[in-house]
Amino acid sequence: MNQPFSIAQQEQAIKSFMPRVYLWMFAALLVTAVVAWTTFGSEALQNLFFGNPFITIGLFIVQIVLVIALSAAINRLSTPVAMLIFFAYAALTGVVFSSIFLVYTGTSIASTFVATAGMFGVMSIIGLTTGMDLTRIGNIAFMALIGIIIASLINFFLQSEALYWIISVVGVLVFIVLIARDTQKLKELAYQTDVNSEQGSKASITGALVLYLDFINLFLFLLRLFGNRR
Repeated sequence: MNQPFSIAQQEQAIKSFMPRVYLWMFAALLVTAVVAWTTFGSEALQNLFFGNPFITIGLFIVQIVLVIALSAAINRLSTPVAMLIFFAYAALTGVVFSSIFLVYTGTSIASTFVATAGMFGVMSIIGLTTGMDLTRIGNIAFMALIGIIIASLINFFLQSEALYWIISVVGVLVFIVLIARDTQKLKELAYQTDVNSEQGSKASITGALVLYLDFINLFLFLLRLFGNRR
């Protein structure tokens, strides 16, 4: 593992590594959007994926398996295989996301996406440029995320409107922080990785997955708060 030392080398590492991360991330978002819109527009696909509850549950299970496989086995995978898993996950997410078109208006989905992109851009720039170590606040945000998951499971049975809104607001705050923290972590990873190596290529894919998940979850929580239902 080659570690650049000079400021010039660090800046070059960031300029080489981060654009690749963002490229893979936005490519995955495009795949998700295209698959979601295609699935929504096809009654046959809607019936195939959501007509049987076992298939619907299976989609969620496969999503989890793909994320775990990519995160845990990245060092043993080739770059093309890692890329294939990443985009397969993005496509499956698109299938699942097609259901939001049945709940929210297209205008509110589009406006929420634009708002999410703007917030993501601002927080990612902060993560790249701030001199503050975001590790501690990022750890707090991660613990809050665990709390959100637990509260969401509880509210599945309680169906509390107040708790729903609290979870949504906290969720937005959590992922705003995580975007900045994760971007900063990727910047530090760029200092320690030969971005032109096989390892660097795989690191850019896993980095894209992390930011993709941050973006998607921020979008969902914002949609819960501001989306107009049909």
